[in-house]
This record gives sequence, C-alpha cells and structure tokens, in this order.
Amino acid sequence: MIDNYDLDLRSMQEARRLAIAAKEAQREFFHATQAEVDRIVEAMAQAAYENAEYLGRLAHEETGFGAPLHKKVKNEFAARRVWESIKDVKTVGLIREDQANKILEFAWPVGVIAGLTPSTNPTSTVIFKVLIAVKARNGIVIAPHPSAKESSLETLRIMAQAGEAAGMPPGLISCMTNVTLPGTQELMKHWAVDMILATGGAGMVKAAHSVGKPAIGVGPGNAPVWVDRSADVKKAAWDIVNSKAFDCSVICATEQSVIADRPIAAELRAEMEKNGAYWLDSSQKEAIAQLLFKPNGAINARAVGKTPQVLAKMAGIDVPAWARILVADLDKVGPEEPLSREKLTTVLGFYVEEDWHKGCERAIQLIKFGGEGHSMVVHARDEEVIRAFGAEKPVFRLSINTWGTLGAIGGTTNLTPSMTLAPGGLGGAVLADNISVHHVMNMKRVAYETAPPPPEATTLAPGVEPKPGQTATPSPAPTPAGDVDIEAIVRRVLQELGVNS
Repeated sequence: MIDNYDLDLRSMQEARRLAIAAKEAQREFFHATQAEVDRIVEAMAQAAYENAEYLGRLAHEETGFGAPLHKKVKNEFAARRVWESIKDVKTVGLIREDQANKILEFAWPVGVIAGLTPSTNPTSTVIFKVLIAVKARNGIVIAPHPSAKESSLETLRIMAQAGEAAGMPPGLISCMTNVTLPGTQELMKHWAVDMILATGGAGMVKAAHSVGKPAIGVGPGNAPVWVDRSADVKKAAWDIVNSKAFDCSVICATEQSVIADRPIAAELRAEMEKNGAYWLDSSQKEAIAQLLFKPNGAINARAVGKTPQVLAKMAGIDVPAWARILVADLDKVGPEEPLSREKLTTVLGFYVEEDWHKGCERAIQLIKFGGEGHSMVVHARDEEVIRAFGAEKPVFRLSINTWGTLGAIGGTTNLTPSMTLAPGGLGGAVLADNISVHHVMNMKRVAYETAPPPPEATTLAPGVEPKPGQTATPSPAPTPAGDVDIEAIVRRVLQELGVNS
C-alpha cells in the first residue's frame, strides 16, 4: 500500500514538472517560423517512420494485443500519411487574407496539450498526437495507458531526439513514466495544460470531459457493415475478413457485426469462409460470449486483441489453425445477446435481413447499442442504398466498399488521416471529425469595418444629455489613393511585436 501511495505522489509530481516544462518550451516555440516548425515536425515524422517496425514490435510485446507487422502498418500510417496530410497547412502568422470581406486570419496555438493514449494503439497514437500538436506550435505531454507505458515512452524518446536535433526546444514534448490515475488527473487539471486530447476507453474519455477544460475525446464504436445485394460479394467478403483480422481488431472503427442482404447471404458466408472466417456452433458461441464479456457487459481485457486460436484456448473450445476470425450467427441486439456489443478482438456477429430497409433498422439498433456517432461500413453498388444509409445512420463516418479499420482512419479513403475519431454530440464529444491539426489550433481574426453602425445604436439612453459640441456622426475617414496593402500592414505589425511570419 505504501509503495502504491508513493507511486501516486511521484506520478502527480512528474505530471506537474512535465506540464510546466512544456509550457516554458511552448512559450519559446511560439516564436518559431513556419519553416522551423515544418523542419522539426518532418524530422520527427521521418524518425517515427524509420522505427515503425521496431515500435510495432515493442507495442505487441508489452501489451500482448494484435500483430507486430500490423502495428508497423499503423505506425507508418501515423507517421507518413498524417505528415503528408498536414505538411502544407499554414500554422504560423497570417494564414489567410480575405480582401473582399476585409478579414485577416492568424494562426494561434492552443498551448500545452495533455495527450491521453490507449493500450490498443499506443505507439501510432503517440506519433499522431505529437505531430499534430507540434505542427500547430503546441507542447504536449503524453499520459500513456499503464500497460503500454514503455512502448509509448520509447516512441516519444525517438521523436524528441529527432525534433530537438532539428531545433525543437527541449521539454516541448514528453511522456509520463510514473503512470497512475491520480497522476493523469493531476496532468489534466494542471494550470499549465490548456487542452485535453483523449483517446481510449469510455471511462477515461468521460474523465477528460469532466475536468472543466477544452477536451476532445473519442467514443466507443460498434460498427456494423451492411452488405447489399448490389455489392461485389467476393470483394466484400475479402474486405471484411481482412479488416476484422487486422491487428486482431483493436481499431475502434473495425467491423463488429455483418448485416447481410438475404439474397446474397449464403454466397457472402461461403466467400468469407474461403478467406478464413470460421463459423461458431451454438455451444462455441456461448463459450466465446462468456469469455469476452463479464455479467455486467464489460469487456474482458484479457480477450482483447487476440487471435482466434488464443481465444479458443481461453474459452476451452477447438477452432482450426486456418481461422483468422470467428463468426457467430445472431438474431437479436441488446444485453441478452452479448456478441452484439463492440468486440475489440477477432469475433464478428452475422445477421441476415430481407432487404436494405430491414438492414437499415438493424444497423441503427447496433449503433445505438454502443457506437452512436462513430462509424459504419457499406458494401453496395446501388447509389440509392449508399445515400440512404449515409443520410439515416447516426454515425459520422461511413466507409464504402472498403475496410472499416483503414477506411475510417483515412488509410484507404480520403478522409482526414487520424488516430482519433470523434463521434460528435451523439457519442458525447464536441466534434464529429477525424481529429487533425486544425482542431488543436486557434484562429485569430482581424476584421475591418465594412458597414457603419445603425443610427439607432448611437441614440442616448434615457436621462443622458448630449455633451455640448457632440456630433451625431464621425467625420468621414479619408479615402485612400488606392487599395489598402493589408499584407504590408500585417508585416509591420508583426515586426513591431517581434513575431516572425
């Protein structure tokens, strides 16, 4: 007990120290030029990319989740694709000039971010959060999941070394080493922290939103996939099995339940089996359900991110060595059917419905049972069906004819590349976007007068007398000889303030 108590105190003190160091470094970094910022962020992205395989292996060894090479893919995505998506974004000084409306827009950093990261995707999430934070001239302190502390810390170390070699102030990015709940809470509440960026379980995200500071959080996903009679069934089956098997299903946008259109259901099942889907019988289904979920519906963390063979051994059943995912036939949604919940492991539900209207209803049931605002997948070639699902489903990203895992994060689609998928108000978040640099940067607007105040606005309040000689309207401003050179004014003001543009 004493040791735990001491660890809490060390964690809280470390949180304070790192937050203050990040604030001091961020104040220095505020004056960096765009070229300096980009050089630093590119160096960190390159270092993370070059170490993607090493970090993926570390994450797997430490957490026991997923597959090392799949984690390498996610690390490469977080380093290369995220950098490519933000490298041309202006984040310093004047970034937009609207001559027609006489408005100037200046980028302004948020300050210091507390970056809470999960055990399921630890290294890739650290890479992603560091890149978007520093690109916007913020500091960031990573609060990793305790079970992924070492791999998260090593990721941060590699990126900090590269960033500081490129000119980044020491302390701008850091990672907690003494990880406890009181320490993470102290970090989130600390005066030097300006924003919380939380990726992880529902409890952690709820805690982040309750601190009283600006917070961007994710929500749980229970993503259904509708396979329409108009779909390319062979491709749909290949996509679903590979996506569900990818890193043993620890990305929250992965497919959780298939809803098959009845005319193609048998063909879809046969094609999925060809790709490595093993159908559970009733007794096996019951054993897996008991393994995956506790009586209160909470997921068993020991079963997260495991192969079918590991799950089978844990559940006391036999499955073939070729099984890449386990599939259970379902006909209900709710607490009485545990496998209709989000399953962050290689287990998939399978429903059959008469048509897309019934499929739509089933999808909404599944989404409302644990994934509102998050994600869904549709396999169809009928544009009417695609648009109907897009209009009616209570989610903010639909991936069409692709993997749920890589589609929602922007790996196989043109959605913004991100490792934090916000679910909007439906999922308890303030945003409904794939989070990126724009969300961790404030915008300052300078607006010139374009219309005089209405005459009524200048009338005197009752009982107030006009001052002798007071004029009803101001003297007209002199008309400039030509267009105002706003850019020259901005340069002069920035020079006077000592700010590099």
